[in-house]
Amino acid sequence: MKVRNPRTGEEDYSFTPASAADVAAVAARLRRAQPSWAALGPAGRAAVLERFAQALERHRDAIIEALATDTGRMAISAVEVDSLAGTLRRWSARGQALMAGFDSGERASAAPGIVLKARAEPYPLFGAIAPWNFPVILSHIDAIPALMAGCAALVKPSEVTPRFVEPMQAALAEVPELAAVFAYVLGGPDTGQALVGSVDYVCFTGSTATGRKVAETAARALIPANLELGGKDPMIVLPGADPVGAARLALRASVAATGQACQSIERVYVPRGLAEPFLAELTARAAEVHPNWPDINAGGLGPFIFAAQAEKVAAQIDDALAKGARLLAGGKPEQLGGGWYMLPTVLVDVTADMAVMTEESFGPVIPVTIYDSVDDAVAQANDSVYGLSAAVVGPREAAEAVAERLEAGAISINDGALTSMVWDAANCSQKASGLGPSRMGDEGFLRFFRAKALIIQTGQPLPLAAYLERG
Repeated sequence: MKVRNPRTGEEDYSFTPASAADVAAVAARLRRAQPSWAALGPAGRAAVLERFAQALERHRDAIIEALATDTGRMAISAVEVDSLAGTLRRWSARGQALMAGFDSGERASAAPGIVLKARAEPYPLFGAIAPWNFPVILSHIDAIPALMAGCAALVKPSEVTPRFVEPMQAALAEVPELAAVFAYVLGGPDTGQALVGSVDYVCFTGSTATGRKVAETAARALIPANLELGGKDPMIVLPGADPVGAARLALRASVAATGQACQSIERVYVPRGLAEPFLAELTARAAEVHPNWPDINAGGLGPFIFAAQAEKVAAQIDDALAKGARLLAGGKPEQLGGGWYMLPTVLVDVTADMAVMTEESFGPVIPVTIYDSVDDAVAQANDSVYGLSAAVVGPREAAEAVAERLEAGAISINDGALTSMVWDAANCSQKASGLGPSRMGDEGFLRFFRAKALIIQTGQPLPLAAYLERG
């Protein structure tokens, strides 16, 4: 499979995709090693994960370089890689604390003469299918707590952004105990389907359409599917908010990472009384943002990682303009070098029948709706098939009251897209934005255990005579 460089447009990297037989062989190897990994106990596994964190720090520059080549952005690549060691250490510490509370001894059952003991057993083999927008973070966000829980882990990164795997494997090779239970397989949809059929628990991050296919395959295999899917996140600016601060916040939360994040703000609702200063500030600040071309280390926005996404965003803008929307800033994707870039694009006079208001954009597009009542803003924000996250900006008490009414898993108050930075708040995606337990908070660790009950008879078991028909 060939891999496209998003800055040059050239296919300058390739790999051989793992076949179904390859995936099955790797899965079998990981399964054989998992009992010994689980037997290390929480402290033992934490010590191994700490050594991996140190190995990652030694290979930091090579991993960042590979990731930056695949994503076309340097600063965010460094943040991704640097956060990985911290994630390993955070789950090592928190996992030990949570597991310390597992053994609660025995308790009496409601049934006479019966005592109960609870056990928590890790799923033997965890699997993840990761997307291309944050390749390092999202390839490991579920795998790390799963490993700490005692699972073996098999990860398929996106075929669009696979280069980081080589330097990552070099770091992994320095920790043989972990390499025995943690592996990557590269490939496209066929490889992903084979992975789902080879594991005991699967996590998928990506589009809703593909997530449905993963869920269907998992259902046939009778394994849990944990899905983090698309979003069309709204931001409601309330009367009483600072319009200048709200505009700057909306810009950052919408276009950071070129808008290629599921928690990006993709719809903004502003009260009529604040619309003029809000739009003036938003338009002015949007015009100051420039692409990181030709220097990857200079500029606010990287390229579209996946070229087809540029076409999708352009089609949404064309649809909006044809239906009466007005363009206040930005425009359409443009080619620089061989990559596709786009300036922050502000649209007004948008309506609910426009694709830019209903479909996930995954680009630096900010459609702004002016509203006359908060009730109307809430109704419009909830009028979506998605329910990933949202934001409310304004006086705290009023903002919290509005947040309670929004149909989304996590609401940022007086900020936006906080789920990309705050990982200890459990939240569950709603509607078509996901399925299963939270990957954040303690639940992000506890989901990798199955409950086992020891049901102990302390008296005399019932004889067969107790079940005889007595007419």
